Amino acid sequence: MSRTEAEPAAGVPADPLYDRVAQRSARAVIAGYSTSFAWACRLLSEPVRTQVRNVYALVRVADELVDGPMVPDPARAGPLLDALEEQTLDAVRTGYSSNLVVHAFALTARACGIGPELIAPFFASMRTDLTVTAHDEATLRDYVYGSAEVVGLMCLRAFLAAPDADGRVGYAALAPGPRRLGAAFQKVNFLRDLGADQDLRGRTYLPGTDRRLDAARRDRLLDEIDADLAAAAVALAQLPPSSRRAVRAAHGLFAALSHRLRRVPAGRLRATRVRVPNPAKGWILVRACVAGGRS
Repeated sequence: MSRTEAEPAAGVPADPLYDRVAQRSARAVIAGYSTSFAWACRLLSEPVRTQVRNVYALVRVADELVDGPMVPDPARAGPLLDALEEQTLDAVRTGYSSNLVVHAFALTARACGIGPELIAPFFASMRTDLTVTAHDEATLRDYVYGSAEVVGLMCLRAFLAAPDADGRVGYAALAPGPRRLGAAFQKVNFLRDLGADQDLRGRTYLPGTDRRLDAARRDRLLDEIDADLAAAAVALAQLPPSSRRAVRAAHGLFAALSHRLRRVPAGRLRATRVRVPNPAKGWILVRACVAGGRS
């Protein structure tokens, strides 16, 4: 989709003050929910930093509807999620929403060319969380695409709209990298949140793990994750310098998580949420900064 297709000529007149307030709201959402992600965002150059925050703030709000206090009441969460999707699509068409986070997302979507082909699969996956309690391989692929891979593609739109994007490598050529990176992120989180997803939310994302996760199944999944990370690293080197450091830091963090997950006995993963200690996170960020925008 081109920027022209995602940004109709007609729309609500711009209000710079309201736009700034909306984007500050998105920044507050990110800072409140994820310290690590907030720090990684600081490695992005502007305007990419603001654009990525705007994308992830909407993702975070939608995720809260399906993973937060509404978990016991999907009948109420469903209409709220439908309304959020309708608000988002309308804001992308018109350039305005009374919901500050939605308005911030729409600013980015219209500026960077994020359209319904990425927005609709995301909300479809979020809606799946309200109705599907156990995935098979086919539904899991669809879920990972909508919940994670399209978010990577939204970020790629922002990366390629940056002033330092020279256009030598286009969206179609780079798209497999962000998709693989998003898939790796999601699969790592499935393993990290195995107990919470099954015991608190009643969901089994990984087929065959409803009763126990054995070492063979864990290692096969981690092999997939490592292959995704390796493929993403190739595309990472071709990103514009304004986004390369931050993506390198995120890649490094999830590579470290994958490594740590292999060291935990499979039978303990359900009761253990694997983390990267703060000093190790710090070194990952330092290495990303030292590498800078190098390819």
